[in-house]
Amino acid sequence: MNAVAKTATGWIKRIRLPIATKLTLSFLSIILLSSLIFTIVGIQIINNRIIAEAQERVRNDLNTAREIYSDRLVHIEQSVEFTTVRLFMADILRGDIRQEYLDELIRFKDSENLDVLTITDASGKVVLRVNNPSMLGDDQGRDAILSYVLRTKAPLSGTVIVSAEELERESSALAEQAYLKFVETPMARARPEVEEDAGMMLKAAAPIFDADGKLIGVVYGGVLLNRNYEIVDKVKATVFQNMAYEGKDIGAATIFQDDVRISTNVMDERDERAVGTRIAEDVYNRVIVEEEPWIGRAYVVTDWYITAYEPIRDVEQKVVGILYVGILEQKYTDIQNQTILVFVGITLAGAALSTIIALWISRQISSPIRNLVDASRQLASGNLDVKLEPTSYDELGKLSYRFNQMAEALRQRDERLKEFTKRKIMESERLAIVGQLAANVAHELNNPLQGIVTYSSLLLEKDSCDEPSRQNLEKISIQANRCREIIRGLLDFSRQKKPQKTLTNINALLQRCVSLVENQAVFHNIAIRQNLDESMPMIVVDPSQIERVFLNLIINAAEAMNGNGALHLSTCMGLNCKTIEIEVKDTGHGISDENMEKIFNPFFTTKEIGHGVGLGLAISYGIVKEHNGEITVESEFGKGATFLVSLPVVTEEIGEPDGIKA
Repeated sequence: MNAVAKTATGWIKRIRLPIATKLTLSFLSIILLSSLIFTIVGIQIINNRIIAEAQERVRNDLNTAREIYSDRLVHIEQSVEFTTVRLFMADILRGDIRQEYLDELIRFKDSENLDVLTITDASGKVVLRVNNPSMLGDDQGRDAILSYVLRTKAPLSGTVIVSAEELERESSALAEQAYLKFVETPMARARPEVEEDAGMMLKAAAPIFDADGKLIGVVYGGVLLNRNYEIVDKVKATVFQNMAYEGKDIGAATIFQDDVRISTNVMDERDERAVGTRIAEDVYNRVIVEEEPWIGRAYVVTDWYITAYEPIRDVEQKVVGILYVGILEQKYTDIQNQTILVFVGITLAGAALSTIIALWISRQISSPIRNLVDASRQLASGNLDVKLEPTSYDELGKLSYRFNQMAEALRQRDERLKEFTKRKIMESERLAIVGQLAANVAHELNNPLQGIVTYSSLLLEKDSCDEPSRQNLEKISIQANRCREIIRGLLDFSRQKKPQKTLTNINALLQRCVSLVENQAVFHNIAIRQNLDESMPMIVVDPSQIERVFLNLIINAAEAMNGNGALHLSTCMGLNCKTIEIEVKDTGHGISDENMEKIFNPFFTTKEIGHGVGLGLAISYGIVKEHNGEITVESEFGKGATFLVSLPVVTEEIGEPDGIKA
């Protein structure tokens, strides 16, 4: 995985794109990513909000449906109670059933839209069935509602399941109305039964009292819900106002007996009421088995609906059916799709506008950068007169301003460098001519001077010379020797030879230099203190040339102290162990600031005439540079000087090894 990531990273780094393209791609990636995130989140929020709104509406619609259902039950109870106060009830309970009494009760039943209206005595035995006057004497005392009324002498209403036998006693038409054959329904639970002959009824009962307040009987009435569309159509008209969407009713209501639709305005594929179809298994488990309401999406016969279901309980609180309302999901799906299309359109329009703005911004940023690149290319090609026009007051404007400053500084430095180089070349040419001339002159003068020195020395060896002549000869000899030293220095400076490098122990070389000079008169009153690092490695140098450098520094230090002071010699490893450093420190009169820059120049000396020609440090400087090293000096006038020689650690032996080793 890491190898793949490294390969991908390397491939990306090799792609060469203009900064404008990179900026544009960066802006576009941000815009596209943010637009994608906002679109996904927005669509999710829209979907959730629309679904939540639909679910909230269908929940409120279910409340309305429940109220309509309850109002119908209350109306039945009130109708039954109104029947109990009729004056002829006592005559009927005594067996005096007249035709006018029966006609009155039939008119009342029909006016109140009751399917059942029956009178029992105080023990629960049927005295009169308005629908079937000939069916008398059966005991209704075990009925839950009548049992409650007989026991409490108070009216009661509720939903009950009425068997086929009981419906047959009331009316064969009611038994036929309740009978249903199940219709095969997708997603319904498996059930062995294929038909239903019991009915669900809204039933109410009220006690009948005599003039003394004694219970003498009970009146009960009811409405069979099977194939009775009064309640569901009223819910549809009240809640959904019979509105349609694309040829379909937008809302529907249903009353279930167990899991079977017994009253509904949901239409099947034949555009008929889907009576006999059954509820989906997952909804059944939720509402009937778990006895909990269902609010959500559900498949209803032929379409998906946003639905609300709640249990219908009998007077004993047993779940016997379901009350349902639902809104066609297609409408909300279309609203979702339309809203999403509008939202996506707005997002894409915003992304397009943002892209245009991003392109404009990237060009505004990349244009100064492109100008800066072009100017930098010209500057690198040698055009030091290139200038940038600042286009803004931001960081790019400051960068352009600094670029102009840099170009101007480079141009001025280039002019100074050209002038300096020209001057140095002229000086070098002049020095080369002077050096060549000096070498030639020195060579031509060397032979005559050698003769003068030789003959003056021979004359001095003779005793016949008088004192004045001897003094003159001594002066001749001294001055001739001085000239010879000057000529020798000129020859050494003009003919510095290539170093013959070999492995050398610097500590041993430095100690040998001390042994060569410590017996000289100038060192008699000088304390030589050595602090040499014994762990330093041997390095490749020309020992004879480096020895000459050390001797020059040591002798100069002794002469700077006028033969009285302390000379400190030390060696150590340099920075990062790549060099070794040799320090020569004296306690002499030091070097003035004005002379610090001149001490390595040829023929510069602060010594008295006759005590040096000013070539020692110049020669030492050349030797150290030839060894790729450095020689520096630090001094405070009146407090001595410190010379530091730094030589690279090179251990590859060149030539024959030097005998000076640890």
